[in-house]
Amino acid sequence: MLSLPELPFFITAIPAIIVTGLGKGGMGSALGMIAVPLMSLSMPPVQAAAILLPLLLVMDGFAIWGWRRHVDWRVLKIIIFPGLLGIFLGLAVFASLSEKAIKGMVGIIAIVFCLNQWFGHYFHSPHKPGTLAGIFWSIISGFTSFGIHSGGPPLSVYMLPLKLKKEFLAGTMAIFFGILNLVKCPAYAALGQFTTNNLLLSSLLLPFCPLGVWLGMKMVKTVPTDFFYNALYICLFLTGLKLLVGFF
Repeated sequence: MLSLPELPFFITAIPAIIVTGLGKGGMGSALGMIAVPLMSLSMPPVQAAAILLPLLLVMDGFAIWGWRRHVDWRVLKIIIFPGLLGIFLGLAVFASLSEKAIKGMVGIIAIVFCLNQWFGHYFHSPHKPGTLAGIFWSIISGFTSFGIHSGGPPLSVYMLPLKLKKEFLAGTMAIFFGILNLVKCPAYAALGQFTTNNLLLSSLLLPFCPLGVWLGMKMVKTVPTDFFYNALYICLFLTGLKLLVGFF
């Protein structure tokens, strides 16, 4: 039986989709980290992830087309297969967790990510990471991507120190997450997450996908990102705290 969404759904879901689109458009894949935690304030995180996945595929398509001439294929060869391994590890783990446990995990990942953004530079090596680092962080990226579509932050630990041009960073990550999100679809279907109701909710949010990606592709060339990112990190940190408090 179909159920119409209530106001809290739109209050959390529309900003989540637009911000994710900004990230897909080139403002940084880490922005997608906020989507599932934010939507989890008004629905179970598993449902939020299921609603978001078809929309991510649409945004991936726009992003891949927009950055199709800016892909570092050498880096992509390092990260793509470990990323797929992380997807299968995520399927094995998240399929066995309760909704409460998943909320707690979402909250912890959100908080740790924010702390890493604020204080991680004290611990990072000044040298460019090697192949083993790429394999490790792409496995972690695939794992977190499967459960809550938050593969951007772990992969950024490897990608950002490579100091690729912004266009090539955006293009390489667009291909990576486009493939991972496509592979996730059969797993989500097998877990019974593509219900008629969830797909209906996805369709209601669909118009905001190209808007977010288009804004991201414009902003990446013109907008200073420091203030924008810091404001989002604060929102994400508070969201993570709220989810973690609900776990206890």
